[in-house]
Amino acid sequence: MTPSKYSKILGTGSYIPSRTLTNQELEKMVDTSNEWIIERTGIKERRLAKLDGSETCSEMGAFAAKKAMEAANIKPDEIDLILFATVSPDYKLPSTAAVLQQKLGIKNECPCLDIVAACSGFLYGLVIADSMIKTGIYKNILIIGAELLQPFVDWTDRTTCILFADGAGAAVLGRADENDSSKILSSTLSCDGTGDKLLFVPSGGSASPLNKEKLERKEDKLVMEGKQIFKYATRTMMRNSQMALEAAHLSVSDLQWFIPHQANLRIIEYLAKKLEINMEKIIVTVEKYGNNSAATIPIALDEAVRAGKIKRGDKCAMTAFGAGVTSGAVVLQY
Repeated sequence: MTPSKYSKILGTGSYIPSRTLTNQELEKMVDTSNEWIIERTGIKERRLAKLDGSETCSEMGAFAAKKAMEAANIKPDEIDLILFATVSPDYKLPSTAAVLQQKLGIKNECPCLDIVAACSGFLYGLVIADSMIKTGIYKNILIIGAELLQPFVDWTDRTTCILFADGAGAAVLGRADENDSSKILSSTLSCDGTGDKLLFVPSGGSASPLNKEKLERKEDKLVMEGKQIFKYATRTMMRNSQMALEAAHLSVSDLQWFIPHQANLRIIEYLAKKLEINMEKIIVTVEKYGNNSAATIPIALDEAVRAGKIKRGDKCAMTAFGAGVTSGAVVLQY
């Protein structure tokens, strides 16, 4: 067991559900308009999974994971830890990571762990994996961010149904050395639990089990304090990005690419202005995919890599915020 000074992303993958829900379709469902949605969120359409069992959270995660392992040239049994970030697991138990292990045909009994950090989940997983790699105990760690949020969305609430979507992204993290052009340079994570009710599902957990009355009140659906979330999002992502860049001894001008959580284009634009980052450096997918929570960053990363935008050695920063209120940032050389 030899500790590793650095870790690096070996490969990425993603899965986008086939069904598209446009703003024009939403106009027929709730009191909204295409113009209203675009003005406030920048979202033109979003992707939704089939609810017939063919696109469960674990299935979408498996599709993304297979692509990531293929890109990393890693066989299933070479994975020695699975981290699955989601707030929409297949079951209350077992973990979706355990379900995924079986679907990937991994026979080595590697440990499996779910991460519940909402939209920050993939970055939480990346930071945890980075730390685990550095211990020398683990060599190849699979990180997935996947969501099937559809069942938890109130499709009569125009403030939330216009935002959320489904999808999955994944990455394989491995060892790197001092001279490697690819490596994670720095990271930071945080959580402010005083904001735990700003974005949450009121009932369905052990604190408030569901019953007929709660279902009638739609307490199994997401509720959100939009204005407060906007403030938290911009403040925490800006702070974490600055902290991670400082720890990496870099400035914003050193970055080739910036990947923020794809919650809302207006949040991204505001953050870009505050950090003084040119929008041309920012990877944006929210317009076509909506907000698929823990999946937004790995999907954006994978698409940018496969499109030839992000290249090996490019300096990138990623930042997110999510329910909790969780937040974080990672700076790396891809």
